[in-house]
Amino acid sequence: MDGAGLGMNPAPSIRRLAAPEWRAYRALRLRALADSPDAFGSTLALESAQPDADWSKRLASGALSPFELPLVGEVGAEAAGLAWARIDPALRGRAHLYQMWVDPSFRRLGIARRLLDAAIDWAERADARSLFLSVTCGMTPAARLYAGAGFVPAGDPEPLRPGSPLLVQPMQLVLRGADSPAPDHAVG
Repeated sequence: MDGAGLGMNPAPSIRRLAAPEWRAYRALRLRALADSPDAFGSTLALESAQPDADWSKRLASGALSPFELPLVGEVGAEAAGLAWARIDPALRGRAHLYQMWVDPSFRRLGIARRLLDAAIDWAERADARSLFLSVTCGMTPAARLYAGAGFVPAGDPEPLRPGSPLLVQPMQLVLRGADSPAPDHAVG
């Protein structure tokens, strides 16, 4: 038993995933897709069909890139959450947050907020002016988390994925230091 419901958890911690951890990343990502299929643009079927080499390459690329931040939230030695931030090198002022998820047995410990804060801090240090994400429409805990952090709607709702009846709301957070505008093509 992990003690999640017993108040015996150590404080959650957030860290960058390292390239050799691709198996742990894959397991966490597939758990996220199985638990919350309506929260992601990808599907469990699509991602579980990916060969090991693709998982290894994906994490190695992200872990070593100055434009990507693969994060894991941990409680003790257990992987409890995931997020992936990315800056498009062609549009350095725009950061994006993907794959945000916390295992149900570790929810309400502040892991999601810590993952979000780590992504925001990283994007600010990289001189991004805005952080974008999409959240399934409705007053979900995720939508409340993002709104509470200062994200606002950025455009009209759009389909979660092709053929899906579910809609996601694009959201944007203007980052600290963004009040002095720079052109999108600036390399900072």
